[in-house]
Amino acid sequence: MKTFSAKPADVERAWHIIDAKDQIVGKVAVEAARLLRGKHKAIFTPHIDTGDFVIIINAEQARFTGSKEQYKIYARHSGYVGGQTIETPAKVRARKPELILEWAVKGMVPKNKLGAAQMGKLKVYAGSEHPHEAQNPQPYSL
Repeated sequence: MKTFSAKPADVERAWHIIDAKDQIVGKVAVEAARLLRGKHKAIFTPHIDTGDFVIIINAEQARFTGSKEQYKIYARHSGYVGGQTIETPAKVRARKPELILEWAVKGMVPKNKLGAAQMGKLKVYAGSEHPHEAQNPQPYSL
């Protein structure tokens, strides 16, 4: 018996929609990353993008457990002297709520070109409206 290896032409992509309203950020991110990578499919191949498209709605209403909303930090650096920026999830939520889930999912996909391609299939929206009705996304329950 030979080992099966999926080809990019063999992959059929579906569209999934995840409602993050009153869901925990980490649990939403885990399921989104799993769908983006294609680990739920029998044809999963680690070096081929076999994943589906994922739409996350109501990102502004996703929640953290405990006191992470106030005490967790997101740090980044511009590369210049004194260029470090530190934000809490509360500040990020006020500025652009989609970033919280995007950053959570980004930490769960590969850190290479394959991961960048998988992240391109993630669509995150703060509210309940999205422009992907024509793709007929199927609801995904957590």
